Amino acid sequence: MLYHRGMADETPAAPAAQGNLPEYSVSELANRLKRAVEDAFPYVRVRGEISGLKFNSSGHVYFDLKDDKAVLNAVIWRTTAQRMKLRPEQGLEVICTGRISTYPASSRYQLIVDRMELAGLGALMAMLEARKKKLAAEGLFDTARKKPIPFLPRSIGVVTSPTGAVIRDIMHRLADRCPRPVLVWPVSVQGDRAPAEIAAAIRGFNALPLNGAMPRPEVIIVARGGGSFEDLLAFSDEDVVRAVAESAIPLISGVGHETDTTLIDLAADRRAPTPTAAAEMAVPVLRELAETLLALKQRGLRAISRLMDTRRRHVQGLARALPRADALFALPRQRFDAAGSRLRGALFQNLQRHRASFVQAAALLRPRIITSEIAASRDNVTKLESRLARAYGHRARKARDSLDGCTRVLESLSYRAILGRGFALIRGPLGELRRRAVEIVPGERLALIFDDGETRAVATRDKPIRGAKPGQGDLF
Repeated sequence: MLYHRGMADETPAAPAAQGNLPEYSVSELANRLKRAVEDAFPYVRVRGEISGLKFNSSGHVYFDLKDDKAVLNAVIWRTTAQRMKLRPEQGLEVICTGRISTYPASSRYQLIVDRMELAGLGALMAMLEARKKKLAAEGLFDTARKKPIPFLPRSIGVVTSPTGAVIRDIMHRLADRCPRPVLVWPVSVQGDRAPAEIAAAIRGFNALPLNGAMPRPEVIIVARGGGSFEDLLAFSDEDVVRAVAESAIPLISGVGHETDTTLIDLAADRRAPTPTAAAEMAVPVLRELAETLLALKQRGLRAISRLMDTRRRHVQGLARALPRADALFALPRQRFDAAGSRLRGALFQNLQRHRASFVQAAALLRPRIITSEIAASRDNVTKLESRLARAYGHRARKARDSLDGCTRVLESLSYRAILGRGFALIRGPLGELRRRAVEIVPGERLALIFDDGETRAVATRDKPIRGAKPGQGDLF
């Protein structure tokens, strides 16, 4: 007989004989033990340290809860693990709530976990410290990877709760300093849904196209008001920290008050002590910007004025070193006057030389001389024409004699002379020359070319030709 809580605690009397004991199979005994344990511990809370953590491919989570004296097997079924707020981590001290059961296949008992929470603030701090070291080792907090915040962003994205005072404070602060278009991505800032929503909002802003219908923000503010350490846990979630580190858009963290610290403060490009301070970091003061621009303009004007004064004094100093204009142009003026005085005589002398040349040329252009020259040229032309006519006639006769000789040779070699003696030229249907009778096929159409013309005929072979070779006969 089995005993468990609810049964009598007294020890049963020894059986009178071994044959009176009931007999169980292994499965029956294991199932009765399972029911006894589950009935005795229907719901328990167990505190211990997680060890031997293993995430099965099926989605179930297996681990051990241990203290300094004992170890308890534990399991979280897949559906329970998916909705759990706290993710199990090796070495984490937790309080697990669930029921005790047994695993008959290996004769061991285990805790079926329904809920898990950290065992006090110390365990929570230890978990965050371990997570911080892990992410720091991956380089997510390195200063070298932090991006500068734009001086005057064209639009600002805000990730926060749409109903809290934080968004109103940010909007008022931006309106006071430098109004900018603001895109608000509403999220939960605490609770089980907060980490996933915050990470999705950061990645969503980064996924917006640069020139889309909705402008992509040039800076992101992740903000939340103050709260307890546990209330700010969503901003230390590993997925949120990774989303912040992956953001291509510069990001400002404004979570909690000045003394509050979360892990996204380390991963963000800038950390603001409050949400209002985050808005101040995002934009400059418009009035101060205008005053700064005006001051820079005045400084520029003064610098230009000083530069002009310096250059003017420099030019004046150079001018003093130069000779006077009268002295500088005195020698060229004298050379010009001397050249002008010589110009009249030079022009007159040039005119006299050209007149003498003209008179000499005019003497050569008398009518009698020109007439005689024309007559001599005409005689020369007549002589040239006579010589050309004689040369042309001689050349033509010589060419005609040569052509006549070639013609006689061509006629003596042409087949036309042979045709004139009574012979005929035979060509096939394609114009090919037929020299022998054996080349002609009966029924073939032939062209017969005589001296006075051409006629058509069809080849036949009715009787043999005397003296022809075998196979030859009359052709027509």
